[in-house]
Amino acid sequence: MKKTILLFTIVLSIFSFSVSAQLTPQPSSTETITQGFGLGKIMLTYSRPNVKGRKIFGYVEPYGQVWRTGANSATVLKFSDDVSIEGHKVAAGEYGLFSIPGADKWTIILSKKPNQWGAYTYNPADDYLRFDIKPGKLQDKVETLTMQFADVMPTSGQLNITWEHTALTLHLTCDIDARVVARIDSAMQTAKKPYYDAVIYYWNNNKDMNKALVWAEELQKVPGFPPYVVKLWKARVLLKKGNKAAAIATANEGVKAAEAGKSDEYIRLNKEVIAEAGK
Repeated sequence: MKKTILLFTIVLSIFSFSVSAQLTPQPSSTETITQGFGLGKIMLTYSRPNVKGRKIFGYVEPYGQVWRTGANSATVLKFSDDVSIEGHKVAAGEYGLFSIPGADKWTIILSKKPNQWGAYTYNPADDYLRFDIKPGKLQDKVETLTMQFADVMPTSGQLNITWEHTALTLHLTCDIDARVVARIDSAMQTAKKPYYDAVIYYWNNNKDMNKALVWAEELQKVPGFPPYVVKLWKARVLLKKGNKAAAIATANEGVKAAEAGKSDEYIRLNKEVIAEAGK
């Protein structure tokens, strides 16, 4: 026990000196990623070690032992809003991301104590959540540990972790629909009604198209709003309601307005609605 404490003290001393001196670049660079998600944000901070010709998992990072999921300080995940990871609910907050590598199974751990140097003081009693996932294998080697958010939609996404020949995918979701609808309903009672945002949200999430159509028609009365944008969303709503003829007629109006406004993008988008409705 005394040897462990002494070793940890030495490591901390070396780390403190290197941080204060900063005479040379860190062997493992630090990266912070901020990803908008749902109604909030996710912030990920981790250090990125390199393979450097070594065999990593099962050797440098032994199977069955807790790993900081990076280098230097433990990897940190900070959620500004509640999310779910692999179906497990995670409250807004800041967590240390630890893991236990295995040949066929990894254990992912969120610790309530995020600010740790390595995994030297990791304590299972501080676990907020742990669950198992199956790793994937990569044919091409990833030299530098890489974490990135991918396939990010309004309420779902992935955190991908790759290093050497191993790939992990953590599926993220958030349940915000009731809150968004409540916000829209509340804002509709104010002088500045969010017709545009409301139409888009209802259309994207397959909600009440009758409401969305009313809002699209009200949007046409908003001064200064580009008519080709309004026509596009009205046409999309009509198409989703199943009224193809009205969708085509509205989108044609959108094309003419976009041509007058010299907007190639909205010429194309309105024509896409026409093509879809003509199938």
